[in-house]
Amino acid sequence: MWGDVMHFARAFYTSKAWRRCAHGYRAAKSGLCERCLARGLIVPGEEVHHKIRLTPEALKDPNISLNWDNLELLCKQCHLEEHNRKRWKVDKLGRVAL
Repeated sequence: MWGDVMHFARAFYTSKAWRRCAHGYRAAKSGLCERCLARGLIVPGEEVHHKIRLTPEALKDPNISLNWDNLELLCKQCHLEEHNRKRWKVDKLGRVAL
């Protein structure tokens, strides 16, 4: 995870305030990916995502950084898609595929 997180946000994501906020949000969403659930799919949520991206300034504003209205619980695939990244998979023959 840390390879993707800007250096300025590392302390925030390990803070007690964020861990408490993310844990509570995840529990309130029953641990399910919100986007998949909207499509009728039951997929575990893995990432509490900020809809408004965190910047050094936004980290100082709890209305952005810790506000549940700015959060979304996403599965790994939906989170990768949100950030325009791809997740590589390997098939039974060892071939890399999307």
